[in-house]
Amino acid sequence: MSSVRLLTQLSRSARGTRTFSSSATRQDLVQNLYIRELKSYKPPVVAKDAHVGTVKVFTSPTAPKPPVLPADLAADLAAYDAAEPTKADVEAVKHTGLSGEEVGGGAEAFLSFLEADVKPAEAHH
Repeated sequence: MSSVRLLTQLSRSARGTRTFSSSATRQDLVQNLYIRELKSYKPPVVAKDAHVGTVKVFTSPTAPKPPVLPADLAADLAAYDAAEPTKADVEAVKHTGLSGEEVGGGAEAFLSFLEADVKPAEAHH
């Protein structure tokens, strides 16, 4: 019986002990190889004038010219006032649907137009 007890005690003690794991040493080997390769890496040397073909030389933009007033402003304004309206002005009035009296009447005519009663359109049944 003592041999049976001895075997059961050995089996119980074997269950409680830790076993050796080989995965931890593999991880260290791979990590060590990786770190060693990183340390031994040397980037290629870049020449000092490597940027010459790819980067443009900076040139500042030219200053804009200030606007120039006409020499004879009074004569230009008189010519503008004397000019007849163009055909485009007449066509713009036609597209608005207003008559010439309503357009040229001024503010009073416009206000009276707004105050006038509007006849509703007859509904077709």
